[in-house]
Amino acid sequence: MSLGFIAFLVVVALAAPLLVNLFGLPSPNKFDSAALDEAGLPSGPSSAHPMGVDGVGRDVMSRVIYGTRVALIVALVSTLIATVVGVALGVLAGYYRGWVDTIVSRLMIDVLLSFPVLMLAIGLSSACSFGDGCAGGLIQPGIGTVIAVISLVTWTYPARLIRGQVLSLREKDFVDSARSLGASNFRVITRELLPNLMVPTLVYATLIIPSNILFEAALSFLGVGVSPATPSWGAMIGDATGTFDTAWWYMLYPGMALVLTVLAFNLLGDGLSDALNPRADD
Repeated sequence: MSLGFIAFLVVVALAAPLLVNLFGLPSPNKFDSAALDEAGLPSGPSSAHPMGVDGVGRDVMSRVIYGTRVALIVALVSTLIATVVGVALGVLAGYYRGWVDTIVSRLMIDVLLSFPVLMLAIGLSSACSFGDGCAGGLIQPGIGTVIAVISLVTWTYPARLIRGQVLSLREKDFVDSARSLGASNFRVITRELLPNLMVPTLVYATLIIPSNILFEAALSFLGVGVSPATPSWGAMIGDATGTFDTAWWYMLYPGMALVLTVLAFNLLGDGLSDALNPRADD
């Protein structure tokens, strides 16, 4: 069921413009004062706006649909980058040990983990959200900044996991056999270690996707995530905090989308963990 729901989200993200046109909804950034009520306040769900409108007349359903794109793009891309970097550095630290392990584990992982992760992400997002961005314009304000920040603060977790796995695997007989046959370090890593790391890497990557979705939502909620013009579930929830007691629909629908998406990825990760790492029967 979780995998089916995630597949549905992917379809929604890919076909967002078609779905908006199919339901006869306005574009997500269309300001429509006529959609507000007589007092100029957000109006609730109606036939024209099934999920109501926000404080400036933008259609909530249209923004929730387009927000799916932001959530999946940020979560999947940042998870991919963090996993690749984490696996690469974790393998190097665990296999070579010595000064390589010291640099990766102590000077990089431990130092980065010593910072409050959310506070560090907020500071980096704020610094990169203005002007030409960061790294000489390489990281541009918007989704690119959010992806870079999340990747920077989350690669340490897969790196520590993989390092521990490699420390155990490098002492196994099949690794000693490969070395005795004259295999180079590169061949041992690519042919012997990496195939045995695929399962824990896949399971852990699936489990950190929902965390990255919440990370993006938190940054957007605090106003340092994606640009205000980009529909984001976190930003929508943040905008609704001042009127949630009267315009309940503006917080309810993006909140439900966020909860269901995170729950689906969590359940998928748990299912993969049980399927790919079966525990022995008692």
